[in-house]
Amino acid sequence: MKLITEASVEKLRGGFYTPEEIARFILRWGINGSTNYDILEPSCGDGVFLRQLKTLKAEYQSITGVEFDEVESAKANKIELRNKTVINTDFHEYCNTTKQRFNLIVGNPPYIRYQFFDRDQQQQASIIFDKAGLKYSKLTNAWVSFVVGSSLLLKEEGGKIGFVLPAEILQVSYAQQLRAFIAKFYNKINIISFEKLVFPNIQQEVVLLLCEKNNSQEHNIEHIELTDANDLQMLDTARLKSPKKKIDFKSNKWTFYFLEQDEIDFLETIANRKKVPQIGDYSKVEVGITTGANDYFTVPYDVVQKYDLYEYAKPMVGRSVQVNSLIFNKQDWEENKKLNSKAHLLVFSQGSKLNEGALRYITYGEDMEINKGYKTSIRDEWYVIPSIKVSDALFIRRNNLYPRLIINEANAYTTDTMHRVYLLPETNIKSFVSSYYNSLSFAFAEVCGRSHGGGVLELMPNETEKILLPYHENNEKLLWNIDKMIREKVDIDDILAITNKIILQKNYGLSQEEISIAHNIWKKLSNRRLNRKR
Repeated sequence: MKLITEASVEKLRGGFYTPEEIARFILRWGINGSTNYDILEPSCGDGVFLRQLKTLKAEYQSITGVEFDEVESAKANKIELRNKTVINTDFHEYCNTTKQRFNLIVGNPPYIRYQFFDRDQQQQASIIFDKAGLKYSKLTNAWVSFVVGSSLLLKEEGGKIGFVLPAEILQVSYAQQLRAFIAKFYNKINIISFEKLVFPNIQQEVVLLLCEKNNSQEHNIEHIELTDANDLQMLDTARLKSPKKKIDFKSNKWTFYFLEQDEIDFLETIANRKKVPQIGDYSKVEVGITTGANDYFTVPYDVVQKYDLYEYAKPMVGRSVQVNSLIFNKQDWEENKKLNSKAHLLVFSQGSKLNEGALRYITYGEDMEINKGYKTSIRDEWYVIPSIKVSDALFIRRNNLYPRLIINEANAYTTDTMHRVYLLPETNIKSFVSSYYNSLSFAFAEVCGRSHGGGVLELMPNETEKILLPYHENNEKLLWNIDKMIREKVDIDDILAITNKIILQKNYGLSQEEISIAHNIWKKLSNRRLNRKR
């Protein structure tokens, strides 16, 4: 994976190349005994796929490599292979001008953000998307256009693509239309993931995406997880010939397919069968306050004292470690304050007269050039934070063991490290929050969110609203017991053993078998995620 984070020449070229065992496996799967394939590698780098093709001594019709970097292209061109062509150009331009079509396209496309494309590359990528009937946006990454463009270069009668891609293809929103495109364009999709990071120097989880079109009416998908890339040597490609799971074209994410078919069926049908609503049916979820500089605007009590900021310092909670309960109350906030945590948000009003201490603190901020940040620089008064609102509840944006929903009894503000949850009229907040603590909601949180390096589960506001919530007024009775157990650090499995019986079985009529399925789904997905940090 060629991870691009800065606009240097080296970063734009990419520096993380495909391990030999991965390149060898993708070719072994793709060629699979054929002798007359025309093969394309659209980002060939210094030629790892070309070298592995030579090592395999495979029969083929032709092999074409495309590489944007002149130095890397020259290295690839030195590899001795029959009927080989290496072209030093941008793949997007090649894709839009070539008349050649291929049986197999393989590679490890660059991971380059839209803003690092030059204008011509952006225009060429947009043309590719237009041809595929897709919408091109500034959120699109280079690997997305490589997958789409390569698909368009396959021969009409069929063809395969095999790519090393970031695991975010399974879940991020900007790849949603790509997933829909792949699901309809191809008939067989196999996803191979790894328990250990393939590129140990970066926290980038990757998968192998292996797709085949055969112009049939079936669209199936399968997922296989291996320990690491070395396991590919023992993987029989025959396992990939007949994926069994039927693609759900309504599903926004492919994390579904880490599950067994009966588990997928359960998730797809439970909401309708049991009439289970979503968090969004009872609340509106919004991002927390965007300060533009959390380290400056969120302060401990000693800073309030030093600069005489008492009238501007409002109660806030900004980190998950500051909330060890289901209910965040005034006493909890006072404890954070005593520990000198950043328990205060500085709220300056538009056009108001400030005291001497506040003026000194603002001058300090300008000395630190806080006023020159993007968010602060576009304000009329850089130190006046917009959208200052207190929410009924809080939902932690990035989570470890499980995502938490918390009653904001302290009326504390929060930054964008947490989401603000505003209840709709007639919703009982105690019933609402209690109803969330069950295995079914936790399972949907894993499906709706996205996994990051280090085992973190992140949910955005619209994803949070899609979590199933078996709301029932009587669940209010569980509130104090759940809060007490969380404060006492009772194992979450033990908490769910109690809450599932009331929330899911008694109040929603789920059978013990259905509860077990929900719990197993949550454990399977969360354990898979948490293993990433070990």
